[in-house]
Amino acid sequence: MAHFAQLDENNLVTQVIVVSNNDCQLNGVEIEEVGVIFCKTLFGTDTKWKQTSYNGNMRKNYAGIGFTYDAGRDAYIPPKPYASWVLNENTCQWDAPVAYPDDGQIYRWDEDTVNWVVVS
Repeated sequence: MAHFAQLDENNLVTQVIVVSNNDCQLNGVEIEEVGVIFCKTLFGTDTKWKQTSYNGNMRKNYAGIGFTYDAGRDAYIPPKPYASWVLNENTCQWDAPVAYPDDGQIYRWDEDTVNWVVVS
């Protein structure tokens, strides 16, 4: 099965659908554009689609509703969870400015103190 993300005019993911491999292939070879054409037959020729990989094999991350497709990075980027977090260019995930403590306790992020706080 192949997965495709519908993008709005701002490259924001509005839905993700599953498409049969047969609807994404030409002569037995999976081709993204064939899947895009199939999606457009279902949802309209004015819609915009990009393939995504459930296994993370393409475009860094599996697309989800609310993610943004960044054409320059050819990556899906999740919504920024906190103002202080920074984008990791290698993973296209958001990283806290302070590493998660590795002491076996459970923490939550506190944006006011810009630090991890033990969950009590």
